[in-house]
Amino acid sequence: MKSMITETELSAFRSQLLDFIMELEKDDVASTDNRSTVVLDQQSVGRLSRMDAMQQQAMANATHQRRLAEIARAKAALARMDQGEFGWCVDCGEDIALKRLKHDPSLPTCITCARGG
Repeated sequence: MKSMITETELSAFRSQLLDFIMELEKDDVASTDNRSTVVLDQQSVGRLSRMDAMQQQAMANATHQRRLAEIARAKAALARMDQGEFGWCVDCGEDIALKRLKHDPSLPTCITCARGG
């Protein structure tokens, strides 16, 4: 099957995905300190401050995991490009609407499969 995506569009999607990965990796490095171990020394920080710090650490760790998942999804889209399978739904094999890919080129499924249908 031949994809309806032009080489120009494919190149733009590749560039968008690479920029997205780079931005996520940059943000992840910048938030490394927020994910570090919370000091539990009662002399330096009060109980509520420690609880707040632990909550912030948990949120930073959750954000880190979300970034890793988004990076993996974008890299999977790049791999589909390299294999000539970009633009096709990984579940049913139908075209993914160009409008959907323009919204998020890392999406692996058509709207029907994404909705569970």
